[in-house]
Amino acid sequence: MPQVGPQVGMQDWPLRLHTIIDHAARQHGTREIVSRSCEGPITRTTYADVARRSRALAGALMAMGIAPGERVATLAWNNARHLECWYGIAGAGAVCHTVNPRLFEEQIAFIINDADDKVVFADLTFVPLLEKLADRCLAGRRLVLLTDRAHMPETTLDLICYEELVASGDPETRWLPVEETAPAGLCYTSGTTGAPKGVVYTHRSNVLHALSMYGGNNLALSERSVAMPVVPMCHANAWTFAFSAPMTGAKLVLPGPKLDGASLCELIHGEGVTVTAGVPTVWIDVAARLKETGPGALQRVVTAGSACPRWMMGAFDALGVELVHAWGMTELSPLGSFAVPRAEMADWDAEDLLNQRLKQGSPPYGVELRVVDEKGAELPRDGEAAGRLQARGPAVVSGYFNGAGGQVLDGEGWFNTGDIATIDTYGFVQITDRTKDVIKSGGEWISSIELENEAASHPAIREAAAIGLPHDRWGERPLLVAVRREGAAVEAHEVLAWLEGKVAKWWLPDAVVFADDLPHTATGKLDKVALRKLYAGFTLA
Repeated sequence: MPQVGPQVGMQDWPLRLHTIIDHAARQHGTREIVSRSCEGPITRTTYADVARRSRALAGALMAMGIAPGERVATLAWNNARHLECWYGIAGAGAVCHTVNPRLFEEQIAFIINDADDKVVFADLTFVPLLEKLADRCLAGRRLVLLTDRAHMPETTLDLICYEELVASGDPETRWLPVEETAPAGLCYTSGTTGAPKGVVYTHRSNVLHALSMYGGNNLALSERSVAMPVVPMCHANAWTFAFSAPMTGAKLVLPGPKLDGASLCELIHGEGVTVTAGVPTVWIDVAARLKETGPGALQRVVTAGSACPRWMMGAFDALGVELVHAWGMTELSPLGSFAVPRAEMADWDAEDLLNQRLKQGSPPYGVELRVVDEKGAELPRDGEAAGRLQARGPAVVSGYFNGAGGQVLDGEGWFNTGDIATIDTYGFVQITDRTKDVIKSGGEWISSIELENEAASHPAIREAAAIGLPHDRWGERPLLVAVRREGAAVEAHEVLAWLEGKVAKWWLPDAVVFADDLPHTATGKLDKVALRKLYAGFTLA
């Protein structure tokens, strides 16, 4: 029997990000990338052009003296130039730090200073924001405006023209051969419970996660797909679309700064979008418009970031579009589960199947999930036992930038997500609450998420949020804050009557109030911190 020694085996082929855009250029070079630019018109390019310009940008960055591992920030919408930045920055051995413009100015200043970004790439629409931030975080940093010379604005800022910078670089630049475990991306959490913390993505973690994401149970991308990521590229790695789409050769539609329902539907119909993704609030207006116009070629909508309302699932079902409820977080690169029904669920009752699809779903290969009790013991997968949700895998964070937050993994590599959840016999996760948002009444948990989902299923309610307020006898009791649909009329007693029989009687809110809108975090989630501050003086009956 021949011996298999260390010299025998597969090639040591580093998983670097540039291999993705190189593959796209070779195999799908003419496939189109469509962008709505900040200058106004829709622009069109190809994977081959993006690869060429990304190499030129990498060369220009190296000529600027950007060293491996240094951070380069982007403050930009989803567009082709931003995509070039992702690959060009990583290809130069630097770290692409995507800054979320929806954060508060103080938070943006904090993370740019914390990351010590050497260069900041920004879209035209963010020049006023840069001017406000100049004294707080931009001193000594080079600022590149993602436009051409004709659109460079008058400003006191010292700006470099992006098109001129790319033109100065060599399109034949060789990618810097960093280790696959070298950092490639940096994305900060929204910081709702303290200062934002930076999540570092490596070349290897991004490639592996993107590979696991594009399959049929997940994003369902192929060369025949037309993919429109509405989720911003600055938000949790763009849910891997900027990597998974080029891997498969999918046509990429980047919506730029216009994320309203009319603008998105224009792209859905005009470009033949087959798959799209974003947080649930995005789809409220889109679903209403598609009801009038039809869904076009749209086949799949992936939604995550907050719980998917029951009515929304039904609205897309009625259109013949599969709405897939997913779950994830920045620390998971970011998606960790998808609620795509199993083959054995084909003959399920429609209501039972809908309830299953409204869960957060099961993890793809490369993500392991479990729930544990307060002592760390794993709980049964029976769909009943609720505990702390933990995750591990090659794309799960092992620590935050600069050591913020200290040790984040236990001895077996498990990361505590901060969610309370159950896992059923099919491996489907159902998140019942965030650890910090759970309402504890009389020593027992009330799921704010379940209250919100049931309330939002009322035909007159567009969105709802449940928070716990202090109570002399029970410790906490729930307050429900609801937003009526446009033109709808519903009162508090009708909402309570709707909830009866859908949740435990002792879960029923002590009060229901109505608001014109609800606050959301920079990543589209309900901002419970802001709500608790807003209603801190509210007295429960």
